[in-house]
Amino acid sequence: MIVRLMGEGQLEVADEDLSSLNALDSELESAIESGDETAFRTALNALLENVRKVGRPLPADSLEPSGLILPPADAHIDEVRSMLGDEGLIPD
Repeated sequence: MIVRLMGEGQLEVADEDLSSLNALDSELESAIESGDETAFRTALNALLENVRKVGRPLPADSLEPSGLILPPADAHIDEVRSMLGDEGLIPD
């Protein structure tokens, strides 16, 4: 799956890595629902770091369609809340 990290570019993430990303996405969603800014920031950074760790960066001139778009690390909790779908940022 192709993931776009807003402000950073695209990475290709293997399907077998999506379950661990979904667990981090659930933590992020819980932090947003509770309105806990500290937990939100921790969960968002953990999700983004994990994507960077397991993802393979695509060339800067690549124009692959992104299956997922993730917010930047400095995104506000309300911005990310508006991006959430029924399944969080990362669909099952």
